[in-house]
Amino acid sequence: MKKLKTFLILLLITNFGFAQKSDNKIRSEIAGTWTLISVENNNSDGTKTLPYGSNPKGILFFDAKGNYSIQIYKNERQKIASGDKNKCSAEENVSIVQGSNSHFGTYEIDEINKILTFNIQTASFPNWENTGQKRSYILNNNQIKYVVTNTTQGGNKVTAEVVWEKL
Repeated sequence: MKKLKTFLILLLITNFGFAQKSDNKIRSEIAGTWTLISVENNNSDGTKTLPYGSNPKGILFFDAKGNYSIQIYKNERQKIASGDKNKCSAEENVSIVQGSNSHFGTYEIDEINKILTFNIQTASFPNWENTGQKRSYILNNNQIKYVVTNTTQGGNKVTAEVVWEKL
């Protein structure tokens, strides 16, 4: 019985060590600066749209400690005529809100199930704050592609495919 307990303890320690090594490996692969390639919404009726235009701008930072920051912008955003964002017209406010998406917090990676979770602390879309947003992902060479299943534009009726390239 004592040998069995010792064996089980060693097995648990070994598994923990492999899991930790695997987590460190994927974090080192993801850590760094990424530039946005595309955002494509897949609507419930089967149509596809580009919510941030054909040439969106964006940057994503992951660090090895589990922190992240993401900013996405529509390239063709309207300038504010007054030069003061506190004095925007309704149309200018729409351009700002619908033309950007940003959030930051911590992230987790489930490499076995290929799930990236953004634990959002603060977001330009306040409904996402203090939530864990899970994304299935594919990491291939210097690109990461993930799927958003509860978007800021359409909720759960729209999915988005987001592609980033590592700088």
